[in-house]
Amino acid sequence: MIQRVAIIGLGTMGPGIAARLARGGLEVCAYDVAPAAIERAGAMLSAAETVLDALGIARTSGGAVRFTDSLADVVSGADLVIENVPENIEMKAEVYRAIDSLIGPETIVASDTSGIPITSLQAHISHPERMVGMHWSNPPHIVPMIEVIAGERTAPETVATIRDLIRALGLLPVLVKKDVPGFVENRVLYALLREVVDLVERGVIEPEDVDTCVSWGIGYKLAVVGPMALLDMAGMDIYHSVSTFLNTDLADRKDVAPLVTKQMAAGKLGIKSGEGIYSYTSERIAELQRERARKLVAIRRILEGGE
Repeated sequence: MIQRVAIIGLGTMGPGIAARLARGGLEVCAYDVAPAAIERAGAMLSAAETVLDALGIARTSGGAVRFTDSLADVVSGADLVIENVPENIEMKAEVYRAIDSLIGPETIVASDTSGIPITSLQAHISHPERMVGMHWSNPPHIVPMIEVIAGERTAPETVATIRDLIRALGLLPVLVKKDVPGFVENRVLYALLREVVDLVERGVIEPEDVDTCVSWGIGYKLAVVGPMALLDMAGMDIYHSVSTFLNTDLADRKDVAPLVTKQMAAGKLGIKSGEGIYSYTSERIAELQRERARKLVAIRRILEGGE
């Protein structure tokens, strides 16, 4: 039974994950190598708690979050360690090597990687049968779906334990049956991003209009009807007919589009740098974050059958 959870890495996802686990009655200890990240995490945790209150997620007794600057402290007595460091195999491997002698053979190690195959990560830990992918979707305290991915050496019992934990929290585990790069959510997302970037580069549409098209077109529908169900609704005959001419014209490039590489070279990384496709002030960033949370909460309540 999982009762104590260690979170390693307090970037974008860590505080939200911590808040949601604690809301479910788990004891959470969270760590980051950067003191500034730990300091920032306190405010992020408080913001996540406010959103969970808005969602009506009841508090289960016993749940709590504390922060530490000690790696040995964070994993001490942990039943589950969630690794949440940047998407770099060597950086993740360094974490696994550091905690290997600090955790017991029964401790489950879950990676929140967005798409690095779990099998490749298992090579860096002593008990690969206890390693599993547990990919939360951002923002993790609002989005209830979590991908569960087994590597080649993951024990079935490890997968079952994580799926049971997710269900016990009132969340939605999705089993990814093959350990493919990007898993499922990000493969679908990046296929969409590749196409919209290509359309903008080709001058087919402006960024603002493609955002409106996706959000109020397919995005609006997909929130209610999943893509496979949508395929049934449209009809296999319609899909077959359109695919015969459309598939040959869809973007299929294997490199990264110049629109993205040029923006990177210019230091225009998006919200984190104040400019990307769009420009952002600090006030606008805060406003966007509040607006996103409010709208996601409202949509989730409706999808769950509320008003």
